[in-house]
Amino acid sequence: MNKIIFTFSLIFLSLNLQAKTNDHLDTVPYVNLKDYLGTWYEIARFRTHSFQKGCLQTKAEYSLKGHFIHVKNTCVKEDGKVNVAKALATVKDKQTNAKLKVSFVPILNLFGLFAGDYWILEVNEDEYSLVGTPDRKYLWILSRSKELDEKIYQNLVARAKELGFDTSLIDRTKTWE
Repeated sequence: MNKIIFTFSLIFLSLNLQAKTNDHLDTVPYVNLKDYLGTWYEIARFRTHSFQKGCLQTKAEYSLKGHFIHVKNTCVKEDGKVNVAKALATVKDKQTNAKLKVSFVPILNLFGLFAGDYWILEVNEDEYSLVGTPDRKYLWILSRSKELDEKIYQNLVARAKELGFDTSLIDRTKTWE
């Protein structure tokens, strides 16, 4: 019995270590959260985001309340309907403020359950942000304005590729009116 437990423990440990080494992803050295707060418009994202299916336009609004960042995501659907989702985010790397956990089931975020990664990979708090997850399954290009300069957009796509993201999955979001 002990051999079985030991074997499963080794398998679990090796899978866990492998996942951690595959999840290495550089973030920006530091994010000034007070400057990061406010409204961000989605310029592009991976088409594989099932939770954003049917969203033509998405914007995120961040505000700080106590120790939590309150998130309000607004999605404009193809039929013109507007969906709003609210979440709580917590900073997981206090030295950089670049690694956050976001939960759309806010009460569970208190315990770190059902929270997704939100890592800031490139940022100019006044203009743009490149956000992704360490498993490289999710990626967003965000802008403070409803449009983003094409050169900046292309630089962010190139940076995502350097970081190991499959940039062929990027779809541009419909331009905001």
